[in-house]
Amino acid sequence: MDSQMKQIFILAGQSNMSGRGGVDKNKIWDGVVPAESTADAAKIFRLGPDHRSWEAAAEPLHQGLDSNRVCGVSPGMAFANTVKERVGAVGLVPCAVAGTAIKDWARGTEPYENLVRRAKAAAAGGGGEIKALLWYQGEKDTFTAEDAAVYKEKTEQLILNVRQDLDLPSLPVVLVALPSGRVYLEKIREIQKGGIELPNVVCVDAMGLPLEEDNLHITSEAHVKLGIMLANSYLTHFVPK
Repeated sequence: MDSQMKQIFILAGQSNMSGRGGVDKNKIWDGVVPAESTADAAKIFRLGPDHRSWEAAAEPLHQGLDSNRVCGVSPGMAFANTVKERVGAVGLVPCAVAGTAIKDWARGTEPYENLVRRAKAAAAGGGGEIKALLWYQGEKDTFTAEDAAVYKEKTEQLILNVRQDLDLPSLPVVLVALPSGRVYLEKIREIQKGGIELPNVVCVDAMGLPLEEDNLHITSEAHVKLGIMLANSYLTHFVPK
């Protein structure tokens, strides 16, 4: 759809990254898009499900991409609207998959290989430059001690794999520290907030953001706040003033 060079951002993780803002317990989205998340057809684009074409981005960003789940507002559009004045045209590459543990993102798995395939397609043919991975995942790993125990190692390996497979050894990564989860939530949060021992990895803390009635997914209002937090973190740490 658009041939201008874009600053490309990969959006990956679980259902809170694919967006459940405004989706009720009956899996119906209310259709309400906050002002901060509105479309900008001239500056914000999404790589479509065909892995080839750019289209004007709009919430729900992951609709048609997250295993046919009902998606709602995500942090993606608020992020893009916040960074666009500093970085120019933005290309979003939605890759999140609901219900995935960190082990489901190992090299060779469908979620991982899809992420790499879509990221490469986004940058191909002069589409733009991949600037960062935005990662919101871990709720699934708060359920058992076994999953929590390997979270640090597997998250670090994921980052190393993505950097290697995209030939971007210094690719910035902005992690979200979870606001919700189960028994081992605090252990996962500790890792996300300061346990990842790799360069160019920063974290924003989503604790305290409002939750939907399931006490797991964050609300549309929370997605807006998180998107702005992700944007400010990216701009502060990785964009020269």
